[in-house]
Amino acid sequence: MSVLFVKNLRFLDTTLRDGEQTPGVSLTPQQKLEIATTLADIGVDVIEAGSAAASVGEREAIRLISEAGLSSEICTYVRALEGDIDSAADNGADSVHLVVPVSDLHIEKKMRKSRDAVMKMACDAVEYAKGRGLIVELSGEDASRADQQFLSKIFSEGVEHGADRLCFCDTVGVLTPEKVADFIPPLTKIAPLSIHCHDDLGFALTNTMAALKAGASCAHVTVNGLGERAGNTPLEEVVMALEVLYGCPTRIKKEEIYYLATLVSRLTGVPLPVNKAVVGEMAFTHESGIHAHGIMREPSTYESIKPEMIGRKRRIVLGKHSGSASVEAALHEMKYTPDENQLKAIVKRIKQLGDEGKRVTDADLMVIADAVLAIECKPFIRMRQFTATSGSNMIPTATVTLVVNGEEITGAATGDGPVDAAMQVLRKSIADVADIRLEEYHVDAISGGTDALVEVTVRLSKDGKIITSRGARTDIIMASVEAMIAGMNRLLEVRT
Repeated sequence: MSVLFVKNLRFLDTTLRDGEQTPGVSLTPQQKLEIATTLADIGVDVIEAGSAAASVGEREAIRLISEAGLSSEICTYVRALEGDIDSAADNGADSVHLVVPVSDLHIEKKMRKSRDAVMKMACDAVEYAKGRGLIVELSGEDASRADQQFLSKIFSEGVEHGADRLCFCDTVGVLTPEKVADFIPPLTKIAPLSIHCHDDLGFALTNTMAALKAGASCAHVTVNGLGERAGNTPLEEVVMALEVLYGCPTRIKKEEIYYLATLVSRLTGVPLPVNKAVVGEMAFTHESGIHAHGIMREPSTYESIKPEMIGRKRRIVLGKHSGSASVEAALHEMKYTPDENQLKAIVKRIKQLGDEGKRVTDADLMVIADAVLAIECKPFIRMRQFTATSGSNMIPTATVTLVVNGEEITGAATGDGPVDAAMQVLRKSIADVADIRLEEYHVDAISGGTDALVEVTVRLSKDGKIITSRGARTDIIMASVEAMIAGMNRLLEVRT
């Protein structure tokens, strides 16, 4: 049975407000502007740029974003207070997300007020915001635990006083699809309704989809599901669920989704979970021999969507689960042509590495293949000297002397820390020879104790060619340098 959604479903992205409330996340005004620009470019309808009453920095960010000429409506979170509303209007916001508590728990325990008092606050605030020329989305905080008759009444009164839109907030993630089916349809008859879900019990996406199917016309979302506690409904998951599972066009530029996800991850400092749906590292990565073999014959055997749809590429990684077909495909991509016996020997060595708990990188595969096929490779880069310094009153600095294709090069660079400085000086030292970019950096402790052995894996690219490489030392800086040089050598290798 087909599902009918409201035409032209809308997205309000609250990465810059609810998402920034993720513990430990704090964005500068310029970082907020960069994210907002990307959100507008990808097609988000409304950007909740922050809370204007929160701080000077928040107001600066909202002003910057409001003056940037973006295609999206710029919104700010406000309480039912004239000062909050003035801050929103004075800093150029188009609309306000006006939030009032609607459950008795919040009204009585948090606000220490009565329902009538909250009703008056809401209506007065709506009128005041409309008087300041703002679009008003009246939002019921903790709506999923509210008396639904009172919620309907406060929404109706709010609309009578000028509210343009409404929002049902599942503030602590206790909504269920069954409750959505009861609660949402009557509210959609009052005014256009948004759904705002939190993921405390893992139901945010499910409840958001259920609300959209029940007549809600806008989903509140965050990039990567950022947000307080367990986070909010992820933008990327709602978009792809609508497009792929229900055939509902969203007007979102799907091919830009992965870029947006990685941008937000980098600027917030919150890494993407490796198994995150749609944008996680492993979402389009295959190791199992059966899966990899199937993927190479027909991608749809083990993928529900093409990675290119969201700006990604498929990856076949090698390990103890790999079969000869995937190993042979990887070797051919690297221009190796082993015979049947050589291929068996290479597969055996790869499985041995996997059984030892090691990541099998592209560089590992090339070393194994070179050994089995008796190919000699002349290192393009050799390191003669390396030092890194840092301290409480020092700028982290790294210096290196390399022999690059027979020529000695000495360089220095600073960074956010000694590892970053090391990465920078290595790339800088070979810049005249090649532009090699660090795409990913990952570190694991692979033994315990204060002298723990750490394994660093880097993903490097040059002219579209990508390679992964590994280094393992007790010193994380030297492990990083080892991984970088091994990877750079493989990108620049000279076979003899």
